[in-house]
Amino acid sequence: MSADSTPYVNKRADPSVGDYATMCRSCLSRRAVLATPAVFPWASSRPTIPRDLPVEPRMRLENALPGRLMVALTLDACPGGFDERIAKALVESGIKATVFVTGLWLRENPAGQAFLLAHRDLFAIENHGELHIPPILGHRRIYGIRVAGDLATVRREVTEGAASISAATGTAPRWYRAAAGYYSRSAMLAIQHLGFGIAGYSLNADEGASLPARSVSERIARATNGEVIVAHINQPYRSSGPGVVTGVRELQRRGHSFVRFDQLAASELALA
Repeated sequence: MSADSTPYVNKRADPSVGDYATMCRSCLSRRAVLATPAVFPWASSRPTIPRDLPVEPRMRLENALPGRLMVALTLDACPGGFDERIAKALVESGIKATVFVTGLWLRENPAGQAFLLAHRDLFAIENHGELHIPPILGHRRIYGIRVAGDLATVRREVTEGAASISAATGTAPRWYRAAAGYYSRSAMLAIQHLGFGIAGYSLNADEGASLPARSVSERIARATNGEVIVAHINQPYRSSGPGVVTGVRELQRRGHSFVRFDQLAASELALA
């Protein structure tokens, strides 16, 4: 799906605007969003601090030993297409990655799903939710998407996403990453009570697939030992994809090894 295509329909996300959620298009303006506090209702100029302030969890590899040069590459498959440029390059280079998929992405990309499953030695598939609804409470939007609003919707988003993955892969996911990367703290606790680890990150490589290839490559190439890197594999027509490829190949050239989340114990990934 191109950046100018019609956004996917999310009938749970926002009935007030014709049931459309626009994460795919709004990813392109992530940098502008981050520079505009008015987009985030919790970042207003009012003196009161909202309850349950959303957080973007940071995460690193806890047991990355000095000199070992280890990173975890994670790729989000939000609603959209399948970036074969990234996937094929990782296979060619033998680089492992954890792919966080939505139920919507699985249904829209059977060829992409088949490719990942054909290379289970390299790709782990984990939970990015069913409909790509941010697990945030209250009445607000983030990157143009209406948030879950309540814990019941959060739980449904997480469990139905997991069920879609189990049906597609035969394996139950253990980790969950929020749509847009933000959580309400009480939602995080509810997700953990469901048995899922919260998949944060320490290095945002492509800012929602909005950065040009050179910037993405340079960000990844600057990764330090123990980084958890996030990029996107659902935007095959944007220039960020080739940047992911050149960046991770540079890390590999420098001797970094790549680990998947499913190969790690929860204690080996530290949330900040």
